[in-house]
Amino acid sequence: MKGIAKLASELGISTGTVSRALNGKSDVNAATRARVLEAAQRMGYAPNASARNLAKGATNSIGFMIELNPETASNSDNFFMGVFDGVQSVLMQHGLELLVLPCPTDADPYHYLQRFVARETVDAMIISATQRIDHRIDLLQARGIPFVSLGRSESGAGYSWIDLDVEGVVNESIDRLVAHGHRRIAVTVPRRGINFAELFHASYRSALARHGLPYDPALVIDTAWSELGGYEMTDRLLAVPDRPTAVVLIYEMMALGLYRRLMELGIQPGRDLAVITFRDEPALRFLSPSATCFRMSLHDLGVAVAEAVLAQLPGHRTSPAAPVVQMRWPMVLRPGESDAFTLPPETSRSRVKPRSA
Repeated sequence: MKGIAKLASELGISTGTVSRALNGKSDVNAATRARVLEAAQRMGYAPNASARNLAKGATNSIGFMIELNPETASNSDNFFMGVFDGVQSVLMQHGLELLVLPCPTDADPYHYLQRFVARETVDAMIISATQRIDHRIDLLQARGIPFVSLGRSESGAGYSWIDLDVEGVVNESIDRLVAHGHRRIAVTVPRRGINFAELFHASYRSALARHGLPYDPALVIDTAWSELGGYEMTDRLLAVPDRPTAVVLIYEMMALGLYRRLMELGIQPGRDLAVITFRDEPALRFLSPSATCFRMSLHDLGVAVAEAVLAQLPGHRTSPAAPVVQMRWPMVLRPGESDAFTLPPETSRSRVKPRSA
């Protein structure tokens, strides 16, 4: 005998009365409630949280779905760990738990999420790695499940999303490089087709047009989203006819591979090739020359995501209507030495002259 049944036997009352007393029901008199609470404390009784949540129709858990992939699994990327920290710091204050749902490399993200939706495992969802057309959003909206998307998509309408300010990063990078005399500016895009890459590419084309520069598809280098990807794409970058004098990397860890390969070829970043990378990452701080990149607070991003989720939960929102949050998360340029040189106005071709590898 254990749980409520043991308490009821000890006190000589029904299990229903014990349950109502523990849950603060008004039909239990004060003296009985006091006896039940005193006995529960003395006997070390802890209510079954799962059963109580089931009765209330809530799990007190918020799911956060991430997608695993072989490219980033071996990298020292701390993006999601920083975001998790911010999300959890908010949820704990509200008695909620963060349930991380890692979708395996070989699993379909839609069907993976569908399983958890069918099981009613969580009260709300946070999804990431959004696709341009993302049927997970359609699924969550159709089922009426509160959610926030870490990233934008063309699917659905009127839902909450928070995305990195891709447009701001690209515009500031291109403006900075053009001001330094660069006209042949390359960019990298990942082979995985997430909407983040689509926005990056579109912003690049728009920024070039704003400066009256032609768009050359040869300067858009598709590569693996990893340090190895940065290493392997360097030779392709340098093989482009009328070689670029600058490159903007969509993923910060690519800079490690790029630097290594450039050094092997006798090419100096920040002197022979200007490099700007997307996000500040602890591993980049050991690069020489120092990397020009963009800084952001992952913890604060996680806090904002969690607050956007809470705004949709009836027990936690502060106003009757659930607000829709749609915002681009700001990123601040951290100037380094990797793009410090300025080309003379007459320069039309790259100064890069690799030695034989």
